[in-house]
Amino acid sequence: MKLFLAEDDAVLADALLIRLRQLGFAVSHATDGIAAQQQLLAENFDAVILDIGLMGQDGLSVLRNVRVHKPALPILLLTALDSMEDRVAGLDAGADDYLVKPFEFPELEARIRALLRRHRASDVLRDELHFGPLRLDRAGQRAWADNVALDLSARELQLLDILMSHADRVVTKELIAGELSGDGEEVGANAIEVYVHRLRKKLDGSNVGVRAVRGLGYLLMQQDGQAG
Repeated sequence: MKLFLAEDDAVLADALLIRLRQLGFAVSHATDGIAAQQQLLAENFDAVILDIGLMGQDGLSVLRNVRVHKPALPILLLTALDSMEDRVAGLDAGADDYLVKPFEFPELEARIRALLRRHRASDVLRDELHFGPLRLDRAGQRAWADNVALDLSARELQLLDILMSHADRVVTKELIAGELSGDGEEVGANAIEVYVHRLRKKLDGSNVGVRAVRGLGYLLMQQDGQAG
């Protein structure tokens, strides 16, 4: 899971980075609002921890600007301001949650887990998925790369849906087999490899590929190594 931390207090940021990485998160960090906004718009993250009092550009401005392009991104605000008006301003700007400094690490961890649970639940209900140049219309069973329609079979569409639903995370063959076998037809490891091979060929030129992670499964990723 990829988190983004925007915090200019060096002591707090170091402590948070250590703790979050110990929990297994991959964490990127920025110390000013301008850099934070640029990275948030350029990459995909599972959740964001955003301090309001950033240099260069304040956290609320970053939040408003990012929300225009990424309305579903889970964002937790950190602030030393604890008045009702400040909380309302943060939530109205688009924050999903609000944590006042000083705080205990277990509370922050619990709030991040809650944000991720809600985000995963909403993903299940979404009719359209996006990853880099890819767009998948679940209801219409259609997919595009850079707005060019992809000629995918039903199985290939299912596989793409699974990979896009778990973008930036390794998807095990067992999970893929379970999803593809949902209509009663058993799908084995050899069949999955065939579907992955076909999907890779149809994604050629889109800057998105399916990487095999030895002993684990498959990872949908941009060819330049960046997140979607």
